[in-house]
Amino acid sequence: MTDTPKTEETHLSETRAKLLDAAQLHVVFDGWSDATFQAAVADSGVDAGLAAQACPRGGLDLAVAYHKAGDRAMVAAMQGADLNSMRYSERVAFGVRARLEAVDREAVRRGVSLFALPQNASEGAGLVLGTVGLIWDTLGDTSTDVNWYTKRATLAGVYSSVLLFWLGDESEGFADTWAFLDRRIDNVMQIEVAKAKMRENPLVRAFMSGPGRVLDHIKAPSGQVQTDLPGYVAPKE
Repeated sequence: MTDTPKTEETHLSETRAKLLDAAQLHVVFDGWSDATFQAAVADSGVDAGLAAQACPRGGLDLAVAYHKAGDRAMVAAMQGADLNSMRYSERVAFGVRARLEAVDREAVRRGVSLFALPQNASEGAGLVLGTVGLIWDTLGDTSTDVNWYTKRATLAGVYSSVLLFWLGDESEGFADTWAFLDRRIDNVMQIEVAKAKMRENPLVRAFMSGPGRVLDHIKAPSGQVQTDLPGYVAPKE
């Protein structure tokens, strides 16, 4: 019986994992920088050419890899928890807390500084949206309309504010952070209640059946690649 050959992306993912593991000791001192990347290459023993393939942007790609590793750990924690025993607001809070508990605070602090730079801001925002999207997906969100976007935008605001609070929290066991998280989630739940009441308002119903019907045409991403668009090139097998 022969082993299944690894795909190139699998090989590069394993390389990034090795580099990321070696980078941990250096991030505290040098951040997610090229200096950290070069030290990770030296410490891991990964070939320099292969390292450049796996992380062409050096430290920035390591920071992205670290964020996504935290996402995977969060999803694993959520899938392993008894979410059905929790209220819905508690499930959302659990996801945010699991995400923060999956990572090292100093490494995240360095990442926040990196993604705050103008040239990296859009990528940082995309990573946050990816994180909150995974929370909703893991909770079984089935929305396909404008709610798909509002849920993710709202939770992104909650996650970002809690993250910043956590970075400066010196309370024992981060108790103040978890209390802050619960308050923010409660705020979101209050907004949902207010939205439900608004939909019962005759004026709002009239608007939604008239000009507001444009919102019916807003759909969640299908997740499918459109192959009939100009410039599309099929991926290699």
